[in-house]
Amino acid sequence: MIRTMDLNRLRVLVTVAREGSVTGAAEALHYAQPSVSHHLARLEAEAGVPLLQRVGRGIRLTEAGRMLVTRAEEILGRVDSAQAELAAHAGLQTGRVRLAAFPSALATLVPPAAARFGHDHPDLDLALTESEPPESLTALRNGEVDVALVFEHPDPDVPTAASTTATVVLDEPLYVVTPKGRRWPDPRSALSTYAGERWIAGCERCRTHLLRACEQSGFTPTIEFETDDYVAAQALVAAGIGVTTLPGLALLANRHPDVRIDRIPGDRRRVLAVTYGKPPPPLPVQAFLDALSATLTAPTWPH
Repeated sequence: MIRTMDLNRLRVLVTVAREGSVTGAAEALHYAQPSVSHHLARLEAEAGVPLLQRVGRGIRLTEAGRMLVTRAEEILGRVDSAQAELAAHAGLQTGRVRLAAFPSALATLVPPAAARFGHDHPDLDLALTESEPPESLTALRNGEVDVALVFEHPDPDVPTAASTTATVVLDEPLYVVTPKGRRWPDPRSALSTYAGERWIAGCERCRTHLLRACEQSGFTPTIEFETDDYVAAQALVAAGIGVTTLPGLALLANRHPDVRIDRIPGDRRRVLAVTYGKPPPPLPVQAFLDALSATLTAPTWPH
């Protein structure tokens, strides 16, 4: 029978997994080493299965231990978030909002929203982290951030977790980016036009969508370069290294003078603001979402 698990012991297990040893965990937690060993032994008794294996002078998580660490990280993150929410429960006098956003959103959508948020709520702190959607959603699930600004393509994507709430921020078009001055047969924006070119792919999600879109156009792209830096991607295109696709926000954030862009008909991606749990979110989080909504205007997409 599995007994109720102590949160402090779960935190010890997570720290041992992160540090790789009992000694490292003891130093990180400022515990005596025997105390860490005692907590681990008690946790194994509560779990009813071995969680650690001795390997030489070190230790290794068992399969049950790895599974418990994954869940414990999420549980502890939610507890930490709950404590922060309770601290701000009296109102919007104190509190912090932690936002994770992908680079082009951080360069376009976030600055005016952050300025509005700071003006309307000077006693609230806003922490910004740049990360791609998978990492942002993991951080949200683990309680490391409060809002994840992510994107998704219309093709089958990673499903949104049932424990989160997603709000559509906007739809942005996708473009083919080619060297300026080159002549292309019409229709210039059809992906099949560029079937014989070398391609520059972006992040994992963008690469997956590129492969799927090219497949639907009847060819497999030759991907010779990969970068999730939209400035570098445009510089490579301008130098004649290859062609790529980029979303509208990336081109609004930075447009290389020596590239040509052609909008891909019917192709787009959706930008979402994702929070943990069911609505309404905590007051500071709602305040940031309100600031984002208030500063959001329909972009004049590049052409």
